[in-house]
Amino acid sequence: MRIHREGIPSLIFAAGIWIVLAASSYFLLPRWYGVVWVIALIPLVFFLQFFRNPLRVLPQADNNLVYAPADGKVVVIEEAVETEYLNEKRIQVSIFMSPLNVHVNRNPVSGKVLYSQYHPGKYLVAWHPKSSTENERTTIVYDTGGTFLLMRQIAGAVARRIVNYLQAGQEVVQGEDMGFIKLGSRVDLFLPLDAEILVQVDQVVQGNLTVIARLSA
Repeated sequence: MRIHREGIPSLIFAAGIWIVLAASSYFLLPRWYGVVWVIALIPLVFFLQFFRNPLRVLPQADNNLVYAPADGKVVVIEEAVETEYLNEKRIQVSIFMSPLNVHVNRNPVSGKVLYSQYHPGKYLVAWHPKSSTENERTTIVYDTGGTFLLMRQIAGAVARRIVNYLQAGQEVVQGEDMGFIKLGSRVDLFLPLDAEILVQVDQVVQGNLTVIARLSA
């Protein structure tokens, strides 16, 4: 199992707690050693599961295809006016990530990063309609060479840390890691109105494997 680099400190901490509790119970509570050992192992197993980083090879590298930037469930497909950078009507596709999903975020397209901005904010539940504009979030705009695509990482009620590796002016490759959101969270994509949407609301998607949309050539 590959572990994402963002999880290394948490895993070291959890492993340390497990060792301390297991060793303490062995000497102080020998009759309960097995029970304490199993209970202390639960956080370590959770962190291993949460910070897993499965190898995902794109089925087909194609910049006219927009791949899912995250694992989760599609909760929104609607027209919306994007006001932070594009200032125009777009098709918004939102993916909700539960604590059980892989939380690695990946570039949905290749191109140049035109804009990368962090915004502090609230911690509304990730499926709240205002979470896209009021929660802690990071906005990234990709120039694919044919159009602009805006992606927004949004913290939820539990997630309290957004990691974004991208900077304006950087050239990026479709499918490569671009960030991480800890615990429940959401990712929004703002696509051109003429994009062909290939997913449906409530559909479960996987980063780098599910095609969200096909852009107009």
